Amino acid sequence: MLARILLVVAALSLPGALRAETPSEKAGFASTLTIYLAKGPPDACGPGCDRWIAIEGEIDGDAAPRIRRFLAAVKDTQRPIYLYSPGGNVEQSYAIGRLLRSRKAVARVGRTIVTACAADKQVDAACLKLKNASGEVEAELTTRKAMCNSACGYLFIGATSREVAPDAALAVHNSRLVLRFRGDPPPQVVAEARQRRIASADRDRTAFIASMGISRELDALIRTVKFENLHVLTRAELYRFGIDTRPLAETAWKLEKDARPFVRKIAVMKKENDSSFRTMEWRLSCENRARVPLWFAAEIDEASTGKSTILMTADAATDKAAGGPPLRSGKYEVWRGSIDADMVKAILASRSLHVRETTTMPDDKTDMTKFDLDLTGLSPAWTQLKSSCALSALNPISPWPATVPNVSAAPPAAAAP
Repeated sequence: MLARILLVVAALSLPGALRAETPSEKAGFASTLTIYLAKGPPDACGPGCDRWIAIEGEIDGDAAPRIRRFLAAVKDTQRPIYLYSPGGNVEQSYAIGRLLRSRKAVARVGRTIVTACAADKQVDAACLKLKNASGEVEAELTTRKAMCNSACGYLFIGATSREVAPDAALAVHNSRLVLRFRGDPPPQVVAEARQRRIASADRDRTAFIASMGISRELDALIRTVKFENLHVLTRAELYRFGIDTRPLAETAWKLEKDARPFVRKIAVMKKENDSSFRTMEWRLSCENRARVPLWFAAEIDEASTGKSTILMTADAATDKAAGGPPLRSGKYEVWRGSIDADMVKAILASRSLHVRETTTMPDDKTDMTKFDLDLTGLSPAWTQLKSSCALSALNPISPWPATVPNVSAAPPAAAAP
């Protein structure tokens, strides 16, 4: 009789019963995984890129075959895929992750905003019908507060090229096991079946992560995070685990209109000979007496005892420079200056902003850090800024420097992009 009960338990432990969904109500997401082609303005998804694939919503029990059929018709395997999902069915996420690996896919965390739908109507019936129709839809991309949580992470690590922007999030936690039984088996049988299924699920996850070439540290971390919680992977963890191994990660230049308008870029850079990362931010604001305010802020390197100087030049006119010694403000150092019209033109005509930070130590030795900042997308953002400045002269100034937000598991249904 016991053998028969165990057989029934095994037969009725439904495939897909293992869930890595977010524990709270997933407002703002479609209840099934949606995939569609999107087209945006020039350089919307990077230099020379204006077309991408959007995958968003909950990972449902039939997601993998649907995604497979869709991608089979997309011949351009290097068209980037932008993921925005709270998680869902683990087994389906493994299957999709393996599919993305077979395509050598490029994956990024980002939210697609379809132009024909209002920002707070992206998952209503009319908008979903538009997304599920054949062909491309006009859209915009944003990484701000974009998320790939829980089981979505298994899709993400399946790709061979992976990017998480500084203002986006990849979050993990342990899965929730859902077992369904026919009849009323004894508690001991239920407990034993649960233990075996959890052990099997742990082995499957360990094997999947290893097969994707990701550090076993990720698996060890997931085991420690309860289903009721979410752990947003830090930039150092993304790098150390082999998920996003870029030493310098940047956001696009974006117009911010929530206070006085300004154009902003956020970057995180790995410290030389160190596993930690430093967050930096640049802002261009409305013109003031024919000069444009340019601000820079960066986290202070607590290990450094010297005084630093920031210098910025555009590749179209390296003879023009901006910068100086920043002032300390809390855990940040901030430089506030302005540039003239000629330097603005030079920056807008350039592809890179050359940044040089020189630190003079107490013993008069100097330490220099150099890197290039991508200027793709700044020109259209600057045009938007100029048209917004006159309307916002009396608005309060947004806090400086900005705090890169944690991405919640379940944003409000009416969340703006």
